[in-house]
Amino acid sequence: MVKNRVARLNSLLKEVISEVIHQDVKNPHVNRFVSVASVDISKDLQHAKVYISVIGTKEEKALTIRALTSAAGFIAVNASKKVTMRYFPALTFKLDESVDQQMHINSLLGQIHKEQESRHTPTSDSDSET
Repeated sequence: MVKNRVARLNSLLKEVISEVIHQDVKNPHVNRFVSVASVDISKDLQHAKVYISVIGTKEEKALTIRALTSAAGFIAVNASKKVTMRYFPALTFKLDESVDQQMHINSLLGQIHKEQESRHTPTSDSDSET
């Protein structure tokens, strides 16, 4: 039952924090192409890690994370107005690199596939006839 509650809170916080970032945060260092990938709230509901996905360069990603970290209190206050919780968790922003990792894996798999095709020699039809 506790797991269900934490999962529901994670989903709710993800939605609300995303809404606050897009509508209320006016920092020019926050990239337009930012999204909340996931939220991981602690079991005691006091802390929440917010995983952020950013489309852009490494510098843009770093600037966005720094800007969101500095605005964490502002984001928490505005998000707490939209969610009824006794205590709103302290927010910690982390860069979600799963999309970059997935793109790298796909690139490696593509290279492997090309290499396999270049090594593949056609079999002769006489081997299959017996």
